[in-house]
Amino acid sequence: MLIAITSLILTSICAPWINHKIPNKAGWILSLAPLSLFIYGLLLTSSIVSGTVFNDSWNWIPSLGIELSFYVDGLGILFFLLITGIGTLVLIYTGAYLKGHPQQGRFYTVLLLFMTAMIGMVVSDNLLVLFIFWELTSITSYLLIGFKHESEEARTSALRALIITGSGGLCLLAGIILLGQVGGSYQFSELVQQGDLIHQSSLYLPILMLILIGAFTKSAQFPFHFWLPGAMVAPAPVSSFLHSATMVKAGFFLLARLTPILGLTAAWHAWVMGIGALTMLFGALMAIAQTDLKKLLAYSTISALGTLFLLIGINTELSIKAAILFLIIHSLYKGTLFMVAGTIDHETGTRDVHALEGLFRVMPWVGIAASLAAFSMSGLPPLLGFIGKELIYEAKIQAPGIYQWVLPLAVLANALNVAIALIVGLRPFLGKTPLHLSRKHAVPVGLWLGPVVLAIAGLLLGIFPGWINGLSNAAASAVRAEVTQIKLALWHGINPVLLLSIFTVILGLGFFAIREKLRKVKKRHQSLSKWGPKQLYEHVFESVLIFAKRHTDWLQNGNLRFYIVVIMVTASLALGSTLIRVTDWSHLVTNFGEAKVYEWAIAISIVTAATFTMLSSSRLISAIVMGVVGYSVALIFVLYSAPDLAITQILVETLTVILFVSVVYHLPQYRSLLSPSVKWLHAGISIIFGIIMSLVTLKAINIQLHDSISHFFVENSLTQAFGRNVVNVILVDFRSIDTLGEITVLGIAALGVYALLQWKTNQQEEL
Repeated sequence: MLIAITSLILTSICAPWINHKIPNKAGWILSLAPLSLFIYGLLLTSSIVSGTVFNDSWNWIPSLGIELSFYVDGLGILFFLLITGIGTLVLIYTGAYLKGHPQQGRFYTVLLLFMTAMIGMVVSDNLLVLFIFWELTSITSYLLIGFKHESEEARTSALRALIITGSGGLCLLAGIILLGQVGGSYQFSELVQQGDLIHQSSLYLPILMLILIGAFTKSAQFPFHFWLPGAMVAPAPVSSFLHSATMVKAGFFLLARLTPILGLTAAWHAWVMGIGALTMLFGALMAIAQTDLKKLLAYSTISALGTLFLLIGINTELSIKAAILFLIIHSLYKGTLFMVAGTIDHETGTRDVHALEGLFRVMPWVGIAASLAAFSMSGLPPLLGFIGKELIYEAKIQAPGIYQWVLPLAVLANALNVAIALIVGLRPFLGKTPLHLSRKHAVPVGLWLGPVVLAIAGLLLGIFPGWINGLSNAAASAVRAEVTQIKLALWHGINPVLLLSIFTVILGLGFFAIREKLRKVKKRHQSLSKWGPKQLYEHVFESVLIFAKRHTDWLQNGNLRFYIVVIMVTASLALGSTLIRVTDWSHLVTNFGEAKVYEWAIAISIVTAATFTMLSSSRLISAIVMGVVGYSVALIFVLYSAPDLAITQILVETLTVILFVSVVYHLPQYRSLLSPSVKWLHAGISIIFGIIMSLVTLKAINIQLHDSISHFFVENSLTQAFGRNVVNVILVDFRSIDTLGEITVLGIAALGVYALLQWKTNQQEEL
């Protein structure tokens, strides 16, 4: 898996160059990378279905318990195949959709990096490594949503998605850390054995809630759903890959992976099922009122994600198998429909359902793909969606008694989705073709190949469900951490589940017939939307910006004296609150008693010089007296056998005094800018800060948390670094990277000073 991830990273790096050299074929060429991985995944599938689990591990950051470990079981290989398979088709689709776009190479790079992050996430065995890939998906999706960065709407939507998913990611990180502390490991394969221990922990509920927030935000669950419709400003390849088949399923994947660890509790059932059911119904109700193809699909995606969470919340053998099957079904038909919507927009210039009709004669292959996907979404035989809908209904019928209320909600949501499928997949292709479209050229193969392949896959897997029966059983077994065997079949006879399916389709046809009336009802209640989660987010976001501006105006006011006061007050409060709790100061008496007369003399000279510097009314005298402080420090170095530091201090101090005197000689005299009360306040702050820092220093030098490393440098400076000057050896050899960093900073600063001086010289010459 490490090779697979590395290969995609290298492909993403080469993508701009390939697009520049072969712009018309770049999508086809780049698709070979995920296609190769898809074939590799297929080769692994037979072994995984038979019970084999592939596990590799490399030490990465041992001190933090982080291993670069990969764990590929039924669940991991299923997501791996979806990511690489659909990713292959999306890359081909991108080549046609963005043909001639000046930033197409950049788009390929980010899309491949996103694919890399998704693969890394679904095959990670370490929770912390999973989190790293999790956040990489947020960052890359931000870049993809905001691809049209010249558009304010695109930038706003991308930032909103990043803030929502990023905030959830921080909660997830906190939950992961707590889970690792309670379970004693960050490895999934080890935490599975600690389920009972974690359930009994007092931290179980905080862990669960933090992880659920991370999953809810990523998978657009209510009330965090509103970022997904806004993300539809992204190009169609982004919507078909990220927002239907992969990224929005990340939250579901996380909960599926953690089900054996956190599942089977009342809190799990209540929160996951409750939020899932609410999202399922809310998404369907919002979708039916839309007229934009992509927003119709976006809200129906929210509804589908709610269904996935509802099923995993029920957490029975049948519901888990239904969730896994619906995961496949939804990825196939929604990936198809998003690409269809993008093709329609690309060829006609609009996504408004009221302005679209008769497109079948113009784009027959697209129409066939859209029809098959719509039928699968509606749950009609012989497509895979029919099998999935029956299994979902059967799982909900068998839900625990107190959760039987989910069945009528599911019927209503599914019926609304039937209407949505007809609006998106059939309505634009029926009727008379407009004259201005009848003369259009044929749709490029790159724009219809992906939808057709996914749609036909949904048809073939419906006719031959045995092809994925083993894989779905293996994935369900991985979720439940026990063997799960449920046979998929197209026909189970006439039973209550079949009758529910028929009723759902009939009800969906009714909703399709009255869709305009439903839209009018939604418009009449438009005012209620101002109280929604999106508006709350906008209000909080604006409030944060206002607070940040006022806070910055107050703190970053350009007054250096004020900055120093703020730093000293903050440090004094932070350190002083800690010192108050320190009770043992007996060592101070001993240390002060050991001080020599000349040491007291040096200390008194430093304090006297510093005090005189503050009270002096002449900058020239202050600069000279400050030299006394520097030379006194040099004496301290001499007394403690550090002659090289003393020489350095004397040289630096002499040069500093000369420079100060040269500069301040030309400055104007002091002016009183502060009132006496403010001066006394500053004096008090300075004295308190000095006392606190002295106490911290005195306390710190008497606390030794680890053995001294001085002897290590003394023993190894000559033998390993071939130097007798230990300080120089430390700087040049043992701390070489740190020293190089400091030199680099100084070099950059010198270049900056040179650039400023050069600019000033040029300005003077122009004048």
